[in-house]
Amino acid sequence: MRTFFAASRIGPREKAMSLFLTVRRRPHAGTAMKINGFLIAILTALAVTLGASCDRNTSAVVTDRAGRQVTLSGPVRRVVSTAPSNTEIIVDLGMARMLVAVDIHSENIVDIPPGLPLLDFFFPDAEVLLGLQPDLIIASGHNPTGAGADPFSLLTEAGIAVVYIPMSDSIEDIYLDIAFVAELLGAQAQGEALIRSMRAEIADITRFVPGLQNRRSVYFEISPAPDMMTFGRNSFIGDMITTIGGDNIFEDEPWLVMPGAESVISRNPDVILTNVNWIDDPIGEIKGRPGFNHINAVANDRVHPIDTDASVRNSARITVALRQMARAVYPEHHD
Repeated sequence: MRTFFAASRIGPREKAMSLFLTVRRRPHAGTAMKINGFLIAILTALAVTLGASCDRNTSAVVTDRAGRQVTLSGPVRRVVSTAPSNTEIIVDLGMARMLVAVDIHSENIVDIPPGLPLLDFFFPDAEVLLGLQPDLIIASGHNPTGAGADPFSLLTEAGIAVVYIPMSDSIEDIYLDIAFVAELLGAQAQGEALIRSMRAEIADITRFVPGLQNRRSVYFEISPAPDMMTFGRNSFIGDMITTIGGDNIFEDEPWLVMPGAESVISRNPDVILTNVNWIDDPIGEIKGRPGFNHINAVANDRVHPIDTDASVRNSARITVALRQMARAVYPEHHD
């Protein structure tokens, strides 16, 4: 798997997210649209929007998860999802039938309608989107990092509602993400049921935590050497470590952390977890690093893989990664 970064445009926070995305980047010249075709697409979208106003006699202003005010000009029936985490929420709410397009990284999600157009994560094609005539685009806070600006501004100008969901800072934030999407799609009951199910599963996974006598320290790696990366506080992965009864060795650092090898060695984690899956033998690579043989996790063979998608996508499916983490850190409390 090869991942591309634009160093002048994408900072460390976005780079960390991009490590899990195979980005099919195009230069701006390649994404330039024919003027006539683009104008026709805009006029068509405007005509549809104006014509539909006779049928849509209700509108609502919502505050999206990024704090933006967005006007919905009637009921939502046609939805575009631009991030796999959002697509998973939509599918898990039982609303996949509303999808008319998804991003390229959502392609592997089971139960999305077959044959959907696949959009570039950082450079979604505005002409294609206009032609799809969506009522709503549910975007990721990381979509703008490719172009350095809102890639959906033309859609907004054409009257199409765009809401943003940033990468969540905690499991509680994921519950709010689910509730927000459910309300947008008129699926409040399904959203409540999904959150209840998620809470119940997490309670089952972590039922042993209150009785822990000795908590184990954890290092969760999301990028291998030489560009090692992990998460500190104010991240849902950090919250997941705490939830399963672990102590994040970088809890004193904010959000994204780029530690040196010496820092990991000196903090001496009891367990190392990694969701790196794009290099050969990521577990062996960690164990073979100079000086890492002195770390308790390596000396005691406590280095474990965690599902990449389940641990990076802020949706109800983090419970898959959470169960793997709990079993890896406290195997004695799991069958």
